[in-house]
Amino acid sequence: MAPSLRFLLFLSATLLFMQTLAEAATCSDCFTHSRAAYYPNSDENGTDTGRCGYGSFGATLNGGDVAAASNLYRDGVGCGACYQVRCTNSYYCTDNGVTIVITDQGSSDNTDFILSRRAFRRMAQTTDAAASLLALGVVDIEYRRVSCSYPYKNITIKIDQNSNYPYYLGFVIWYQQGRSDITAVQLCETQNFVCKLLDRSYGAVWTTTSPPSGPLSLRMLFSDENGDEKWVVPVNNIPNDWKAGETYDTGVQVNS
Repeated sequence: MAPSLRFLLFLSATLLFMQTLAEAATCSDCFTHSRAAYYPNSDENGTDTGRCGYGSFGATLNGGDVAAASNLYRDGVGCGACYQVRCTNSYYCTDNGVTIVITDQGSSDNTDFILSRRAFRRMAQTTDAAASLLALGVVDIEYRRVSCSYPYKNITIKIDQNSNYPYYLGFVIWYQQGRSDITAVQLCETQNFVCKLLDRSYGAVWTTTSPPSGPLSLRMLFSDENGDEKWVVPVNNIPNDWKAGETYDTGVQVNS
């Protein structure tokens, strides 16, 4: 074989290998291998004291198919993200597994997820298989991020109980949709459009001291895994007489 032909074949193989590596590194739909446990000493649903700040809402969100995450918590940015999780033992486990929402932070025995008992059981093919999975405690899994979907639900905010009008305002964001992260939040006065950037206190909780006055327009920055960003402005404003503990429907869904 001529040296030039050998070089061309080598170059072609090298480029194909590099392309394969690049596709593997950027594959947003590929599964990642890991391990998962479930909440000990709990009922079927998740916890109502999770580090995302959802409270009791976080225990029953997504029908109770929720989880604590370790690295995927990402200092709270990962709160509200959805993942398809499936165990890998073909004798016990289904191909589809279960779709969970991150509502808490935690890890156990080198796991990426601690699932609610309900979600852990739903990875199994049968009731007996579910009992066997629970007996194992920790199982090998595959997971990938998927889009969150809440039919007939708009993104909603709940004002924190510690909020004190007009000196301090905190709220948590419910029903985060799609597969993008909320990475920044602003409040803008609807009269003069002066905006203030909020702090992520923890999890999905956003806070500010001396909040803007009057009816407030909410602005949320959605960022995806490709680095694309867009500001979303809901159609409904937060009323000027907002109250601690109240929930407000933003009137918007973000499913992309």
